[in-house]
Amino acid sequence: MQHLRDGIQTHVTVKQRYDQMVEAGSIRFDPAQQEVVSALDRMIVEISVKRLARKSSALGWLFAKRRAPEPVKGLYVYGGVGRGKTMLMDMFFELLPVRRKRRVHFNDFMADAHDRIQKHRQARKDGIVKEDDPIPPVAKALAEEAWVLCFDEFSVTDIANAMILSRLFSALFSLGVVLVATSNVAPRDLYRDGLNRQLFMPFIAILEANAAVLNLDADTDYRLEKLNRMPVYLTPPGPDTDRQMDEIWAVMTKGAAAAPTTVTVKGRQVEVPLAAADAARFSFAELCGRPLGARDYLALLGRFRTIFVDNVPVMAEANRNEAKRFILFIDTVYDHHARLVISAAAGPTELYVARRGTEAFEFDRTASRLIEMQGKEWLEDFDERTLQKAV
Repeated sequence: MQHLRDGIQTHVTVKQRYDQMVEAGSIRFDPAQQEVVSALDRMIVEISVKRLARKSSALGWLFAKRRAPEPVKGLYVYGGVGRGKTMLMDMFFELLPVRRKRRVHFNDFMADAHDRIQKHRQARKDGIVKEDDPIPPVAKALAEEAWVLCFDEFSVTDIANAMILSRLFSALFSLGVVLVATSNVAPRDLYRDGLNRQLFMPFIAILEANAAVLNLDADTDYRLEKLNRMPVYLTPPGPDTDRQMDEIWAVMTKGAAAAPTTVTVKGRQVEVPLAAADAARFSFAELCGRPLGARDYLALLGRFRTIFVDNVPVMAEANRNEAKRFILFIDTVYDHHARLVISAAAGPTELYVARRGTEAFEFDRTASRLIEMQGKEWLEDFDERTLQKAV
């Protein structure tokens, strides 16, 4: 069914939106995505019924004396990079007729939860609250803000997150929260080989009991297929280069909403000016003009598989600090075998013009690595490693 809003035809199901994009040539029809499309539409219907049930009582269905509707079972979609998970999540989130919904990167959500837990503990220490256990009140506050949670890139790598997930999500699910998540790995592979993983295992059972699990096993990584035909080092600067960078970003983040975010490093927040899916974008000034160090770059590469850097200038002795950070950043990208898309004022061997100091010597290695990362062999190896990581 379709309806008109402000004279514009809109779609009310994920299938309608998906079919329209196929007809328009924006995407190719993929049978592997159809089961996910159907599951998302099923959830929209069930969540809408639950929302109406809530509204039918002045106090909400949670507090009504009559029997509450059956809880809505969430959805956990996993598959390789570029399989369309984020695109489908975007469609679902946009079409979901719920006001209290939240779309957030899983790591950002957990950072928020830890902050709330710490504030509760401090409030308990100060005598402001009486409850010793911070999990129930934190879960209640989160559920009141959003009872449909959509997580992109669900991944558990932090032991602090792993240790509280079972209790936190048990509380959230008991309050009627519905989870929709995308991930590169199946639930059974979350926090694999992690420290004290046996303490994390109960969460997997809780997750599988409260969310249907679907494997989006598409045959083609559409982003990489297109991106491999595009340059990854663009020069000279100018409107054409800026336009190309925007085009490559659009291909790499197809279907994903882009927004600023932060990465937590030892209690500090490193600002990411623009992020979508597994890609982040910085200007040279934002990446190397700020006092960032090895830990910061490591954290960024632990979170993002592709980094875009705009407007790298030619550097001289006056830019030694920026050059040092750029050298460190490129070393980190190289060591993590990530993908780098860059626009620069000159080719790799002409980016540092000072002849004195250790930076001049070290930049020879940086230039060599920048050249290597443009090569077909590097990019094909990146694709292979990305797919292996997703399996």
